[in-house]
Amino acid sequence: MYVQIDLDGPAGTLRVSGHGLPTVELVRAPGTRPDIHTPIGTRKPALLALTVDGEPAVVTPARARLLRRSYRVDVRVDGVRYRLVPCSHQDSRLTRNGRALGTLESSGDGRVDADWAPAAAPTPLDHAVGTALAAAFGTGAAPWWETLGDIAAELIP
Repeated sequence: MYVQIDLDGPAGTLRVSGHGLPTVELVRAPGTRPDIHTPIGTRKPALLALTVDGEPAVVTPARARLLRRSYRVDVRVDGVRYRLVPCSHQDSRLTRNGRALGTLESSGDGRVDADWAPAAAPTPLDHAVGTALAAAFGTGAAPWWETLGDIAAELIP
């Protein structure tokens, strides 16, 4: 399935589209300064607007702190709950209503690689939303113990 990803991090816009896919758009509030760690430029839900085929949806990124799950991003589209949460250094797992759909990888450069679970039978909406989340927020995170070790190492002269 061909997916077109148009990401402009400094402007705070993302558009995911393709033949047979719903168009997903994520926009950062105009006039806000982008953070350098998030491709879309923020993880603050109040500064983000998500639409799927022109209809509003709810996006709730977590704060991205010490634990991998703190990098999760939740979306609600027409009563369907999606969650993207890191499962390794590079990959994040996408779930729909708690059921695993596959893993996605994106370094924040506007490209997304997906490995869909064979039994999951992802829908066009799954493809579009998962791709948008991975492109907008990146994927993967270090485990808590590695992050804590890095912090401790920085404190030692």
